[in-house]
Amino acid sequence: MVAATFDAFLGEALPGLARYAHVLTGDRHAAEDLLQDTLLKAFRGWRRVRADGNPVAYVKTIMVRTHISRWRARRPAHPIGDEAGFPADRGGYDRIDDRDVLHRALSTLSPLQRAVLVLSFLDEQSDAEIAIAVQRRPATVRSLRARGLHALRAVLGDDAMADITGGGEDGASA
Repeated sequence: MVAATFDAFLGEALPGLARYAHVLTGDRHAAEDLLQDTLLKAFRGWRRVRADGNPVAYVKTIMVRTHISRWRARRPAHPIGDEAGFPADRGGYDRIDDRDVLHRALSTLSPLQRAVLVLSFLDEQSDAEIAIAVQRRPATVRSLRARGLHALRAVLGDDAMADITGGGEDGASA
């Protein structure tokens, strides 16, 4: 029965989790490895995951922590590959170029900064929620976000950053 409910969960959540892993790692192959490790951990603790009541959030937390642990162990440079892993854009080549520039800019960030930005802007989590996910204090989360945005602003410029963050100073809620 545990395997059946896990299979049902995978049927619904796998595409979104794969995209989430890609955003965290910036590399298709690393994302596949991260997703596989995350799903193995989630399956092993599936009874706890189901008891949590929000399996997607629980698995995303496992994924973020696994990603950070890998980075701490190896601290590699994660260059962005040519394959973006996102659906084809309907807006034309200019949007593809914009995504490529953004992916290259994100590759300059540390995995911890990237994780904080993903949780802030993609998942729209609060500082307290992010702090729990990355096992840091909320003040450290704000510092990591500010440093990450500063680094992106240096590469992309203020206009592009306003588009990304929605025009706010740091674009995240406290």
